[in-house]
Amino acid sequence: MGNVTSNVAAKFAFFPPTPATYGVSQDEETGKLTFTGVTPEKSMEVHQVTTKSGNKVVATFWKHPFARFTLLYSHGNAADLGQMVDLFIELRAHLRVNIMSYDYSGYGASTGKPSECNTYHDIEAVYNCLRSEYEIKQEEMILYGQSVGSGPTLYLASRLKRLRGVVLHSAILSGIRVLYPVKMTFWFDIYKNLDRIRHVTCPVLVIHGTKDEVVNMSHGKRLWELSKDKYDPLWVKGGGHCNLETYPEYIKHLRKFINAMEKLAINNPPTKQLDDQPRNTETKHNCCLSFKKR
Repeated sequence: MGNVTSNVAAKFAFFPPTPATYGVSQDEETGKLTFTGVTPEKSMEVHQVTTKSGNKVVATFWKHPFARFTLLYSHGNAADLGQMVDLFIELRAHLRVNIMSYDYSGYGASTGKPSECNTYHDIEAVYNCLRSEYEIKQEEMILYGQSVGSGPTLYLASRLKRLRGVVLHSAILSGIRVLYPVKMTFWFDIYKNLDRIRHVTCPVLVIHGTKDEVVNMSHGKRLWELSKDKYDPLWVKGGGHCNLETYPEYIKHLRKFINAMEKLAINNPPTKQLDDQPRNTETKHNCCLSFKKR
């Protein structure tokens, strides 16, 4: 098993861009945080939130004046927020949504070191920021996870029972399963999405490329099969792991999904709830196992 764990570590280590593609500075007059190295965007606000681990995580809120929902976007393991700017501008315009995204601990201008457990603390802190700073409710939120970002996405989605929806983009079943078609879940595996998807109660959209050479399409298909509330998946013909956004059907299908979620919200208004905190739906077990680059 030692070889297995070392291979998973090599395959699924975190690879933050070095150097970071942006910086964060504070405006002397307003006290607000701003991006450096990125063209200023009037409708983008920068936050620095503190996680349970004590790390300072950078998050950006892209506001749309007529937003119906807010995407909480978790990116892949080889990007930072500076590289995502153009995509967020496009998604905001075409989908008419707000977008909250963040850099994992150790990425971009976020402090700390990347690890599986830290990404869970990161997304929880950003979710709490959305609730406190913008008063966004679960019913108004769609969690979006790309590649390794599907890990923290499903971690949070499995604990929130009134989410509007989830999008899984080139998602993984688990770290080990990217390398080996194992049938059981090992204690040392990372991002056990295969188990967590069973606890997600909102509609799930799966998007995956048919020619993905990093994460086989079978991962997306299995996650879709295990979803309790399946939405029509998008299998992008010829799509790879990092280029699905370039296909016209990508944005069309996402827009269709957003429209469907809007109709669902109108037909099924939320009931009043007293507690909006994540609920623990699983046993706590080896959540802080960390794989490092070798």
